[in-house]
Amino acid sequence: MDRNDHIYVQSLLNTLVDIAGEGIVAIDIEENVTYLNTAAARLLGVESSDYIGKKMNELIEDTTLHRVMRTRELELGVVFNKNGREFIANRTPIFHKDRVIGALALFTDMTDYNRIDKALMSEREHSKVLETIFKTAYDWIVLVDPEGIVTMMSDSYLDFVSMSKEEAIGKHVTEVIPNTRMHIVAKTGKAEIGDIQEIKGNHMIATRLPVVVNGEVVGAVGKVNFKDISDFNTMAKKVTKMEKELEYYRDELKKERAGKYSFESIVGTSNGIMRVKNISKRAAKSDSTVLILGESGTGKELFAHAIHNLSTRANNPFIKVNCAAIPSELLESELFGYEEGAFTGAKKGGKLGKFELADKGSIFLDEIGDMDIKMQAKLLRVLQEKEIERVGASKTKRIDVRIIAATNKKLEDLVEEGKFREDLYYRLNVVTIQVPPLRERIADIKSLAKHLLSKLSHNMGIIVTNISDDAMHYLMNYRWPGNVRELENTLERALNLLDKETVIEAHHLPRKITENNDVASTDIEGFKTAIERLEKDMIVNCLKVVDGNKKEAAKRLGISRTSLYQKMEKFGL
Repeated sequence: MDRNDHIYVQSLLNTLVDIAGEGIVAIDIEENVTYLNTAAARLLGVESSDYIGKKMNELIEDTTLHRVMRTRELELGVVFNKNGREFIANRTPIFHKDRVIGALALFTDMTDYNRIDKALMSEREHSKVLETIFKTAYDWIVLVDPEGIVTMMSDSYLDFVSMSKEEAIGKHVTEVIPNTRMHIVAKTGKAEIGDIQEIKGNHMIATRLPVVVNGEVVGAVGKVNFKDISDFNTMAKKVTKMEKELEYYRDELKKERAGKYSFESIVGTSNGIMRVKNISKRAAKSDSTVLILGESGTGKELFAHAIHNLSTRANNPFIKVNCAAIPSELLESELFGYEEGAFTGAKKGGKLGKFELADKGSIFLDEIGDMDIKMQAKLLRVLQEKEIERVGASKTKRIDVRIIAATNKKLEDLVEEGKFREDLYYRLNVVTIQVPPLRERIADIKSLAKHLLSKLSHNMGIIVTNISDDAMHYLMNYRWPGNVRELENTLERALNLLDKETVIEAHHLPRKITENNDVASTDIEGFKTAIERLEKDMIVNCLKVVDGNKKEAAKRLGISRTSLYQKMEKFGL
């Protein structure tokens, strides 16, 4: 449904329910108000826009509308009060494929009906006015006295039952309207709302209310809300459809503000990357501030996403901010928001800041080492006080946000140079994660290259099956100063150079890679990896011999227990 169709359906729905004069309110499974028609807003004395998206109990404090979602059954004649007025409601759960996705209430103001009754019984002039209303009303309305005798009936209702006013008035209502219960309501004084009634083969939905004067039932007024049950079903389907659309857009917004990557998204099995993954998984279980360090292109953002998605905040927002990409004079309003009129050009109604958007979730402050020193002081206050202050505001607001920061700079050096606050550094440096550069995880290049190639070929619509051994040799022997991001860009460039080939060859790679003569560094890395593998094997074998006794293992290996523990953690043992 495009936007124009949606507007048309909304307008048509409002027109239908407002003509009937009934109030309609709908809620979703989380008890948020998703629909409030004009008639309902008028009856309750509110503005629809003020309550859409808010909790139902903010609209009606003692509401029990949510009950029908649990019982999955229709409720008739439920009385509630609002602003000193008494209402009667009919409530029903909203289903989608046998699943309850919300609830709908149709209600009317009993106060108005009682007022009509007083007008009928008090003055002749009022009776004439009411008679005129009944005569000209498009709605099907009937009024009976305590004995069930018809005293008034709208012309449209008379036409349907094929009777004149003279034939209907003065007769018992059962002689005029088939299957009616008006006389029962007039006798019992109990309202019946949303009752299904068959007249001439038509299944209608009717409302019957007792007319009460000074505590005494003096008659009943009835009204056909829907002249055919299919009309109600059509309206219910439209409401359900709009509810589904709202649910879709809510899910899309949630996806946009959610962490996109998990630890499974981080490719690699080298000791270095596995060690960082293990530390990050432990960090995810707490709410402590995390500082992710690493060179540009190493994948610091992936770790931030993964930590959020493994935390208890995973179902709440994950908001990203690149501190280096936003001018320092705009960063404060971007992070903390602003009030209406705070400065020239400020939006009407103000604007939420990133911290408010991240409330109950996580905020990822990337490139925090580039943050202006003045903004660092304001960020420190957020960390210390757990509250923010919008630009132009006179009061602060409490927030519950976990901070994950990242930088490719050495913050200790910036602290020494006076470019980064020492107190902020210690506040951020609670859990530190050092993401290794690609040159220190040579063993991961092959799996990374194949993973990136698969992703790129899919996105670009290019069929490629493999990377040749020769090309892979060059990839493995390059230092990768730009890390994983440079590897991805190199593969994307290679794909653009393919003609009819389905395999990336060495000549598809940049000359700086194929002409690289830095073999010594690769040999050193290979030697270092071999030494680590030897250390790991010796520790594993020794622990087996001593049945896991770490004290004895350290003694046999000729190292301290502290060194043994450090090496075991390093190797993931």
